Order: sequence, then structure tokens, then C-alpha cells
Amino acid sequence: MQAAPVNEVMTTVTRATAIPSFTEALRAVESLLMSGGQRTARRNAWTSVLEDRRRAKDRVEAERVLQQALSGRP
Repeated sequence: MQAAPVNEVMTTVTRATAIPSFTEALRAVESLLMSGGQRTARRNAWTSVLEDRRRAKDRVEAERVLQQALSGRP
């Protein structure tokens, strides 16, 4: 069995690494459509959403612990 020519191997490797991930493609489109300030604002808004979700989760957990303490259950 002969080894594949270098050109075929390089082409296969190049094709495998040249396809961007979905996230990379979205970021590329975003960078074309939005200025830097808009990207920052959007990123900050998403960070706020994630932080709000975290706080809501913490609040639910605190309520659960308080309810257990008031009912005398461990």
C-alpha cells in the first residue's frame, strides 16, 4: 500500500480545519453587521440576562432552605 501524496493529505487537512464552527460564523456575521459599540452592548445585555438567571436560581434555593428551617425538617 502506498502513502497518499502530500498534496492530498494537505488538502484534506486544510478542508477539515477551514470550516468555521457555527459560533465563529455567527460572530463573523455579527462583526460585519454591527459596530464595536453595538457588539459590546449586546454582550453586556446577555451577561446581565445570565446574571439575572443566576440570582433567580439563588433566590429559589434560599426560599427552599428557609421553608425547610421553618418547618423543622433537616
